[in-house]
Amino acid sequence: MQKILLGAGCFWGVEETYRTTSGVVETSVGYSGGKLDSPDYRSVCGGETGHAEVVEVTFDPEKIGLEEILEIFWNSHNPTTLNKQGPDVGSQYRSAIFTYSTEQIEKAEKSKRAVDESKKWPNPIVTEILPAKTYWRAEEYHQKYFLKNGGGSCNF
Repeated sequence: MQKILLGAGCFWGVEETYRTTSGVVETSVGYSGGKLDSPDYRSVCGGETGHAEVVEVTFDPEKIGLEEILEIFWNSHNPTTLNKQGPDVGSQYRSAIFTYSTEQIEKAEKSKRAVDESKKWPNPIVTEILPAKTYWRAEEYHQKYFLKNGGGSCNF
């Protein structure tokens, strides 16, 4: 199994997208990329911790490749808006890929270049690609939010 952390705006919708993807064996939502230990939703939403809302995607590379995981990522949000997805504004909603290996960094960078060069988006991609820092799992009421409460996407 492999893991990767993906930030693409509101983590509820991103999690739902991956939770229902064949080859993905587990998802959870949380926070990464910040400077505060044990952040919670309130502190992250305050914008002072530096964390992004992320989804931890655990996938079976025998069933789905990282390239496919990244293709879904690029197609499920606007990677050209800095600190904003739809009506959600703040650094916690930034587009980010946090990787666990050199291979993941290389594949993510290659994928980003390909999407940028395709001109699918009229503006340059601003997605950050960084080695994963500590992943802080979000509060339980955020986990599988749309599965528990209905809905299936955030406002993209």
